[in-house]
Amino acid sequence: MTTAHVFIAISLDGYIARSDGDIDWLLQRDDQSEDHGYLGFIADKDAIVMGRGSYEKVLTFDTWFYDLPVIVLSQQLADSQVPNALEGKVRFSNLTPSDLLAELARQGVHRVYVDGGQLVQSFLRDGLVADMVITTVPVLIGSGRPLFGALTQDIELKLVNSRCFPSGLVQSTYQLAP
Repeated sequence: MTTAHVFIAISLDGYIARSDGDIDWLLQRDDQSEDHGYLGFIADKDAIVMGRGSYEKVLTFDTWFYDLPVIVLSQQLADSQVPNALEGKVRFSNLTPSDLLAELARQGVHRVYVDGGQLVQSFLRDGLVADMVITTVPVLIGSGRPLFGALTQDIELKLVNSRCFPSGLVQSTYQLAP
């Protein structure tokens, strides 16, 4: 069985990006002296599943940061050609989250990092997220792209751990109730 895990930052008012996708408010706080646990989080993952918005944002950076295989779930990109520079590193898929996890399980993939607001929402709605590490940045941006969206039912969470950093970031880890 393949499990899905989230590691994401939000503004104090619950947004992962501005309305136009800008994350300047987050990048300004990139304090290299603080270990926020990403390397520990990603160490036991086999692949990364991201949404189109996250993929397009990452493409604007100078460096491709991912060593793990990346699957971009997108109806729009599913039939597109992967850029030459990312050949063998990225693939596009239009599968549903549950169908993708089933396919990855058949390929021997056990744990995936899910990244991107709408994608995280889809995985949550389908009951596919095992746990979430949410880092809250002490900034109010007023509007933008929310991490969480409308739900048809409540999703119960169990707080596993919470810690604060000298920079003011607060990181909470939640398990989703089975």
